[in-house]
Parts: sequence; C-alpha cells; structure tokens
Amino acid sequence: MAIRINRVYTRSGDDGKTALVGGKRVAKDSLRIAAYGDVDELNSIIGVVRALLAEAPYRRRKAAHQLDGVLEEIQHELFDLGAELATPAGARHPQMALTGEQEVKALEARIDTLQPELPPLESFVLPGGGGVGAALHHARTVCRRAERTVTTLIRRKGARAQTAQYLNRLSDLLFVQSRWIAAKTGRKETLWRQRSATTRS
Repeated sequence: MAIRINRVYTRSGDDGKTALVGGKRVAKDSLRIAAYGDVDELNSIIGVVRALLAEAPYRRRKAAHQLDGVLEEIQHELFDLGAELATPAGARHPQMALTGEQEVKALEARIDTLQPELPPLESFVLPGGGGVGAALHHARTVCRRAERTVTTLIRRKGARAQTAQYLNRLSDLLFVQSRWIAAKTGRKETLWRQRSATTRS
C-alpha cells in the first residue's frame, strides 16, 4: 500500500484532539493514544540502538550486524502494532497486519537461540553493559510500560490480548539482547549487590 505524506503539520490537533485510523477524533490524552504513543516511543529507542550499532566500535562486528537485522524487523512489527492500536475495532480493514501468535512465537525462538550463549545469572543485572546494552535496557523498560498501557486498553475491550503478549515477549528479548551484545563485545555487566541493613543506615 503506497502512502504519500505531503504535509507534516495540519493544525487539526490544536484543539487537543487527534484522529484515529478511520477518522474518529479523540482526546490526545486518551488511553488508546497513550498505548500507541508508548509503542512509538519504544520504536524510536530501538532506532537509537540501531544507530549506535552502526557506529564504532560496534559496526565491524558480526554480532552487531546480526542484532541490527533483528531489530529492523522488530521496528516494522512495532509500526504495524501501533497502527493496530490506533484503529478502533470497527475501523479495521481486511489487509491490516494484526499481531498474533506467529510473531510471539518468533520472539520466543529468538530468545531460545541467544540464551544458551549467555552465562547463567547469579543476581539481577543493572542497566548498562556498554552503550548498546544500556540502550536496550532503556528499550526494555519502555516496552514494559507499553505493555502496562496496552493491558489496560485490553481490559477495557479496546485491544486484543495478543498485543500485550507480543510486548511481554519483546521485553524479554530486549533483556536477553542487552546481555548478549555485552558478552559478544566484551562489555562488563554489573550485577546487583544487596546492601545490608547496616550499609543502608
């Protein structure tokens, strides 16, 4: 489907409302807008991750190219998911891509592929592990927020359960990817150390 965007600004949202797919206008702070806004933010952070992968010292590493290819595919899936969330059920068209079991299973398969290459965890991991690893942790936390927002939308009968399932598995994959790229590029992960009551006082 060809899309042509001739104007960036329209002034139609100056009244605090915006149009969903199908034309229905809703408040910009409505739950549906928040849901696909969170997904859009997640997609943008993954774009930052990919930009970092294209820079030194990552760009010449095979692992960086491998990770970038997966993240590009995920960006396309997130754009489709955002479009679905921006569309009320009655406005869906037959050609619309809907996130479902196939996408969830694909995320699980990617986790299962990377996980055996990682050392077992002995504690929680603090966000970090180099620039790419830290950015993937950032993406993971925004993904969890998107999942929470979408879950509320599902409870209000505004989205399908598979949308939250996808985000749940994606957050798991982003966590594993953050550990994997740190290991492949020699970045040290910082494990959480529980402080004693004496230390806290």
